[in-house]
This record gives sequence, structure tokens and C-alpha cells, in this order.
Amino acid sequence: MISGDSIVALSSGRLPAGVAVLRISGSQTRFVVETIAGGMVKERVAVLRKFRAPDGTVLDSGLVVFFLGPASFTGEDVAEFHVHGGRAVVARMLEIISGFDGVRHAEPGEFTRRAFLNGKLDLVETEALADLVNAETEAQRRFAIRNAEGVQSDLYMSWRRRLIHARAMIEAEIDFADEDDVPGSVSDSVWSDIRAMIGEIDHHIAGFHAAEIIRDGFDVVILGAPNAGKSSLFNALARRDAAIVTDEPGTTRDLLEVTLDLGGFRVRLTDTAGLRDAPGKVEAIGIEKARAKADRADLLLLLEDILAPRDIGPLPDTAARLRVGTKLDLLDGQAARDVTARYDLVISVVNGTGVEALLAEIGQRAADAAGDIGDVLPSRLRHVELLNDANRHLLRAIDGDATGQELRAEELRLAADRLGRIVGAIDVEDMLDVIFGQFCIGK
Repeated sequence: MISGDSIVALSSGRLPAGVAVLRISGSQTRFVVETIAGGMVKERVAVLRKFRAPDGTVLDSGLVVFFLGPASFTGEDVAEFHVHGGRAVVARMLEIISGFDGVRHAEPGEFTRRAFLNGKLDLVETEALADLVNAETEAQRRFAIRNAEGVQSDLYMSWRRRLIHARAMIEAEIDFADEDDVPGSVSDSVWSDIRAMIGEIDHHIAGFHAAEIIRDGFDVVILGAPNAGKSSLFNALARRDAAIVTDEPGTTRDLLEVTLDLGGFRVRLTDTAGLRDAPGKVEAIGIEKARAKADRADLLLLLEDILAPRDIGPLPDTAARLRVGTKLDLLDGQAARDVTARYDLVISVVNGTGVEALLAEIGQRAADAAGDIGDVLPSRLRHVELLNDANRHLLRAIDGDATGQELRAEELRLAADRLGRIVGAIDVEDMLDVIFGQFCIGK
């Protein structure tokens, strides 16, 4: 599908920069290159040219690369102008290029949307490309790369092909049951395979939380009584004064969050209000938020002042926890050794004792929770919802006592439809604006 308009946008990073890349895609691409670069250039070869406006005014000098469609990212003719990355240069180049008839500024994600519509990417690969652009850690990059290469799509399409084959076998048995070349026992093997597939899909769905940890981060919440050293530890791990630290109980009233990169994994660390009985009205709101955050955490750091331990009440059983003794610097010799047995780790943010060990432990917990980044995992809630819907249809299909073969075959069709929607093989027009809207303008 070749779009009517050609589109142009800045496709590189924030300005000013050493080099800026302007990308154009569409039927007018060749004419724009010929006009601005003073003639056509060889396909897929970076050529140094002086760039001029249609009236001959020099705009800049730089490299131009032309990609002939359909062998391009969008499937259309595409060109890139590599210019000096000053704001004025880029603004003038965009103004001149968008001034050509049939050329306009691109909308967010429009280059990738054209790639999808022209069959260069499916929806899962498109979402993986968005993850790759937004990747901040090594784990996110590796996860996005694997999905962009199509491993996730291959899995969903393999299930869909099995369902299409199963449906064909069941319908053949219905229509040609009296023919010699259609064995009457074909449905037995079909339903056996469907039961196996239900288990495979359930196992795949169970990996969604690991995918969330890779993409969104491993949630660590610091809990403890007032003055247990929560904000001091938070600042030490954040390596800046992100939280106010005083001796006055109740200083922290709201949730404070910082993001860490530990061993290539994204970790979201949250400081919370001190947990105690009979707080003030505002402080009580902070404590309520702290407990709500703890309910959703992947790991709780339970901090306790070694010299003045205090009970903080019931805690959620869903999250793993580390008991951390603080203010170790206030003890010495045998006294310090005696308390270590009560805690998983003991630390002092004053002299740094135990802080690196705590970071290493958090990083290891995050890695363990994420599992093997090489595993094929559902990377979006959209995928999980459609996979669950597919499994519901498959469960109805194997319930032979409740329905006839015709209705069971229809359930197989509906399940295959849900798998097709994940990759965009089935009509998904209502989802496209949401999916492509997450991209930057030049992508």
C-alpha cells in the first residue's frame, strides 16, 4: 500500500547535536532528493552533497542516502538527509522539504505505521520496536531485540497454524465422515493437541510478570518505623539527596521514587512514610499510601534501627522481603557481631558498610524475578488478554459433552482469530492509533 502523501520528520535525537537525520518517505521522495541534492544519488550509498532550496539558496552540506521501495523500512521510497544538528539548520530543512507539493510533516509513529501497513512488520514486532527505542537498560534492549526479530510473533503464528489445521481436520471429519481417506479417529489426535496447546498458552501467560519486570522495572519498597533510616538509605542508593532526612518522626509524608540500573535491570526504588500507630492526619495518608504500595511490590526492604527496633504491624505476604538492620556504625566489636544474626543484612549509610552488598542482593533478586531474557514472554497486557480469550474458546472446544463438532470447530476458529489479532493478521484497525501513538514523531 503506497500512501498518497509523503511524510518528513527529524528522526534523530534532541537538538542541538553533532548530526541530525531527516527522513522522508513516499512517492515524492525521489523528486525531493533530486531537487535538494542537485540530482539523484545511487541507491543505498551515502553521498556527500550540498543541499539547496528550490531557488538555489544553500541550506547546508551533508550526506544523503536513498532507499528504493519496497526494500526500505516503510516499503516506500525513503531518503535520509544527514545535516549539521543545529536548530536553525533542521528547522529550515524541514520547512523547505515540507513545502514541496504532496509532502507534509509526519504524525507520531507514522513511519512505523506505514511499515506495518506495507507488510514490513507485524504488530508484535512494531511494539518491540517501540520498546527498543525506549530501552534504558541492557535487559530491556535484549528483550526488545528478540521480539523485534520475530520470535514472539513466530510462537503466536505457530499456534494459529495448528488451530487452522485442527479446524480443517474436524470439518473434514464432519463433511466426509463416510469417505475412506478421512479416518474417523482424526478428532482424537486433534483434541489431544488442543489440550497440549492450552497448557502451552497458560505457561506462556504465566511469564507476563517477568516481562513486566524487564520492561517496567522491579518494584522495591522501603518500609520501617519512623527514623529507621529509610530516607538515608534511599538517598545513598539514589546517590543524591532525593529525600529530606531529619530526626523528626514523620518527615516523609509521600512516596518518593527513583530508578536504578542494577546489573542491566531496571529497579524502581520507593521511599515511604514511617509506619507507626496514632500518626497525624496528613502522616496517616502517607502511611496508607506506603501500605498500598507494599501490596504491589516485588521486594520489601524492612528497615529496623539496630539500637531501637520497633514493630511496624502486619505486612503483605505476596512480596519477598529482606530484613535490614541500620545504623551499624553506632555499634562496635562484639555488639555489632551479635546483632547480625537477627537480619538478612546490616548496613550503615554513614560509612557505607553493607550498602554495596544490599545493592548486589537487590540486583540478583531482580534478575531472578525476570528469569531468562531469552524466554519468549508476552510483552503487553493486550497480548495476555487475547491469549486468555483464545484459551477460553479452546476450553469450550474440548468440552465435547456440551457441544457438537460444528460448534467445537467454531470455537477453534474464534481462538485462531484471537491469536491473529495479536500480530495484526486479523482486522485491528481500532487499535492502530493507540499502538502507533506511543512512537516519537520521526519513527
